Amino acid sequence: MTTSTWTTRPETTADLAAIREVNLAAFPTPHEADLVEALRADPAAWLPGLSWVAQRPGEPVAGFALLTRCHVDGAPALTLGPCAVRPEAQGRGAGAAAVRAGLEAAREQGESLVLVLGHATYYPRFGFVPASRYGIRAPFEVEDQYMMALVLDPEQPVPSGTIRYPAAFGV
Repeated sequence: MTTSTWTTRPETTADLAAIREVNLAAFPTPHEADLVEALRADPAAWLPGLSWVAQRPGEPVAGFALLTRCHVDGAPALTLGPCAVRPEAQGRGAGAAAVRAGLEAAREQGESLVLVLGHATYYPRFGFVPASRYGIRAPFEVEDQYMMALVLDPEQPVPSGTIRYPAAFGV
């Protein structure tokens, strides 16, 4: 899929080192890079086809978005993150392209709900709203504006309750 000069695609094994590099470059500690690898190793969390990269032809991977399995009071949902962009590519649409592609892939796979803990000014552009509107809450204290939900399939009931993240998140 190509959007605004970014080509997006699901990760391949050839991308693993590049994905780690993107996360190491985008964040101040290796926590997110290590989290991606721990999620990839967890068969209860990892869903094939929901780890996306964005790059320009002939250039290294610039953006990354990951969706993994979580639950809301036992009902399956997805959590978005980590999402990362190489510093030199930030603000140019690589992250948004990877996020949009991942969300579309999730929709195509029949998923109905995505949750994200993130920037209140960034994620609404994809349709995210405060999760509290659906009675969904994090298992820890967080300001309402940062815990967001996106309903991918309005035909499906939206579960309410507390989010149970994959073990790798440590919460």
